[in-house]
Amino acid sequence: MSEANEKSGAELMVDLIISLDGYASGEGWPGWWGLEGPEYLAWLEEEGKKDFTTLMGANTYRVMAGLSQQAVDDSAAFSEDEGASLGGLADMRKVVFSSTLQEPLAWPHCELIRGDAVEAVRGMKRTRTGTLSTLGSLSLSRSLLKAGLVDRFRLVIFPVITGRTGSERIYDGYPDVALELVNSRTFDGRAQLLEYIPTVLEDPPPARK
Repeated sequence: MSEANEKSGAELMVDLIISLDGYASGEGWPGWWGLEGPEYLAWLEEEGKKDFTTLMGANTYRVMAGLSQQAVDDSAAFSEDEGASLGGLADMRKVVFSSTLQEPLAWPHCELIRGDAVEAVRGMKRTRTGTLSTLGSLSLSRSLLKAGLVDRFRLVIFPVITGRTGSERIYDGYPDVALELVNSRTFDGRAQLLEYIPTVLEDPPPARK
């Protein structure tokens, strides 16, 4: 049995937004591929009010802290819904894994953890409550999944193919994983949420007779 299936104090969720062909972003494309709508942004705002602790690496911290502060300083740079979603990140509990960042971190409600992120999250699952949720941080998410620590795997798939411009291939380096669908939703008639319980596979399953 993987650790994702063992009883623990906190649940760990890998949370990703992707293009249909599995990229996290595309060169020249706007954020959310320009397809964020009011339903999706309202859902993001509601998710931000839940008992989540957000996990991220140093690169994601730098990008998201900058965007969150920009939403506060220059409201005209974003739509009202975008600004609320980005600005709300400042109030969430956040854990940043980094050996290069220095305390104190400028973004509010951030805890800096050095050392092995997988072992740190393993301990957090035992000692904390609520939901631990990744934000971006593709290598961190991959490592946590490989370690069998992930309880839920949640994707929001945007209806674009970025075969020429796509960057940050999400699934490279992943193990084989079986996924049990437990929730789905469509936002604004275009973006699709898919939520799974993952099981990391040592070998492919046998062929059905």
